[in-house]
Order: sequence, then structure tokens, then C-alpha cells
Amino acid sequence: MSAATTFIPEQESLKARLKATWMSGDYDKIARIIETGGAEFIARLELKPGIRLLDIACGTGNLSFPAARAGAVVTGVDIATNLLATARARAQAEGIKIWFDEGDAEALPYADASFDEIVTMFGAMFASQPQLVAAEMARVCRPGGRVAMANWTPEGFIGQLFKTISRHVMPPAMPSPLLWGDEATVRERLSDGFTNLQLMRRELTMAFPMTPPAAVEFFRAWYGPTQRAFATLDEAGQAALRSDLEQLWTDNNLATDGTTIITSEYLEVRATRT
Repeated sequence: MSAATTFIPEQESLKARLKATWMSGDYDKIARIIETGGAEFIARLELKPGIRLLDIACGTGNLSFPAARAGAVVTGVDIATNLLATARARAQAEGIKIWFDEGDAEALPYADASFDEIVTMFGAMFASQPQLVAAEMARVCRPGGRVAMANWTPEGFIGQLFKTISRHVMPPAMPSPLLWGDEATVRERLSDGFTNLQLMRRELTMAFPMTPPAAVEFFRAWYGPTQRAFATLDEAGQAALRSDLEQLWTDNNLATDGTTIITSEYLEVRATRT
């Protein structure tokens, strides 16, 4: 039975807004830029062929595809139906067998102990009720199985991106997703049902064949949270947000040839189901 069986109206409204956010833009364009990081994340897990793996908030499959190529029996789940459609089309085109289901990280549509491995990269961290996410990961993971997460840290570039946006646009009434990148918070959230907790700070590199201001526009066009933030502001507000974001991207750019290279820190989390 799911850890969440009923929803108050406020949560239903918030979930609808979050779903609309992630269905706006085209996250696959962002995912392609960071897919190497997803492949490296899966490679570090050294998956055993035949294991049952669930990719929570899978998006277009940055973890699902390398996991399937490693021999895992993969299921991906996400709230954004357009991203799932992209993932299914890619799986068909590449001849890779992966199940992609519509579903909520807070109320997963699977039986208890259905999976040997649970993974999520920059996905489950954005659910509005983190305590339910933790409970659901514990519920669907078999005893002795493993959970592995990749979560943006508050101090990293993407964490600073969200903090910059929040200075201009009121964030949703929910715990900050960046708390999943805080070590003390993660230890508390996974204290019930998990053991052998391992936390490692890592960096992911994003390369854009464009200047920092153009990269800001790229994120505005295709990254749902950025697109929705701009859409809530008037012309002056948009100009102010764009100026702050351009400064952030310029200050963090490692390239000197007119392109943009950014590294962003994330917290890699591993835990064993008790």
C-alpha cells in the first residue's frame, strides 16, 4: 500500500502546478547536456545484470538507459507525460526494453519490495512532500536493496540558480528541494528504514556552445522552472531576473572562448534498505 493514500486540496493544487512546471519547456534538451553525468552515476553503482531497478522522476531516461544497457530490468516513473512519451520513443528507436510509467514519487504505483535498486537524479528531490518520498522509496525497495540519489546542493551552481530565481519569484509553499542536497537533512530523512548511509559530494560539468547570456535564454526557453519563473513576471521583472541570471552564469563560466562551461555540485546519496 502506498505511503500516501489521500491528498488535501492544497496539495493537489500544488502537485498540479509542479506537474505543469516540468511539462513546460522541453527538459530533454537540458537532459542531453547532463546525460554523461547520468551514465557516470550509473557506472559507479556497478549494477548486477538482471536486477530490478526503479528510476524515480526519470524524465527522459538519463539513468534508465545506461541502467538498461548494464543489464538491469528497468522501470522509469515520472509525473510529466510528455517526458515519458519522449523516453518511450527513444527506447523504441534504440531497441531497448524499458517500462515507462506515469506516477507520483509520493505515491508510487508499485507493490512493496518490488525493486532491488531505486535511483533518482535531480528528480525526486523536487517532490513537494519529502517525507513521503523517503517512505515510498523504503516501501518499494526490498530489504537489503539499495537507494541511490543525486541531489543538487544549496551551495552548487544549480542551487544558486534556484536561489537567484527565488529572489524574484515566490517559491512554492513546500520544503526547499535543495534540502535533499544537505547532508544533515538527508541523514534525518533516511534514518527510518535505511542503514549504511554514504554521502559524497560530486560535480557535474555542463557545456553550452554559446555565451552565458545565450545560456540564460536557453534555460529560459527549455527548463521548466526557469520558463515558469519568467512567465510570472512583468517586463521589468523579467529584465531584472535576466540580469541577475546573466551575472550568475558569467561569474561561474569556466570557458574563455565565447562558450559556457559550468560545474555544479551535487550530493550523491547511497543507502541500504533494512
